[in-house]
Amino acid sequence: MKAQHPQQSAKHSSWAYAEQHAEEEPALLQARRRGESLGVQPVSQGVASLLTVLAASTKAHAMVEVGTGVGVSSLALLRGGTPDAVLTSIDYEADHIQAARETFRDARLPSARTRLITGRAEQVLARLTTGGYDLVFVDAEATHAAEYAEQGVRLLRPSGLLIINDALDHDRLARPAVRDESTQRMRELERRLLEDDRLRTAMLGSGTGLLVAARR
Repeated sequence: MKAQHPQQSAKHSSWAYAEQHAEEEPALLQARRRGESLGVQPVSQGVASLLTVLAASTKAHAMVEVGTGVGVSSLALLRGGTPDAVLTSIDYEADHIQAARETFRDARLPSARTRLITGRAEQVLARLTTGGYDLVFVDAEATHAAEYAEQGVRLLRPSGLLIINDALDHDRLARPAVRDESTQRMRELERRLLEDDRLRTAMLGSGTGLLVAARR
């Protein structure tokens, strides 16, 4: 086996340290255990912390999430939004929505702050108001991410944020030899957002990668 370069080892240690920067509240820890029993992989601890900061930085009041999971990212976003922020969260799996409701109850989150929708994201997003949202978070399979991202840009107000989870495709994006369909789709999405004159973008290394785009 090829030895790991010292700089690579140090970089990984720094990444792991950053991922555990902030302690999580009990409701999030319980949600992660709930995710294990359902076979759902929530966003990492570092991504959850970053979502809270990004929502706070935009003073997000109206937010959209594609991929509710067990509610880890949902709660992280709402913790960063304004005190009366409302999150519209979409998931195709009814048991995911139910698990998220349990997470919100554990966190004593008022029910009026979430609008949980069981359904196909492409259909639900098309019905949402153009320019009506401060933040859109997409946590979905690469095969649909580009479609959801395009809808997300439409939904954003000026200065709003579009956030794509797993944008590095589990660290495959940086390896040119990898030609998996999911990797190629994420490369294409990255190029598309970079070339979009409506946006300013950044790629962040938290979790398995976050692609963040600010609407002009």
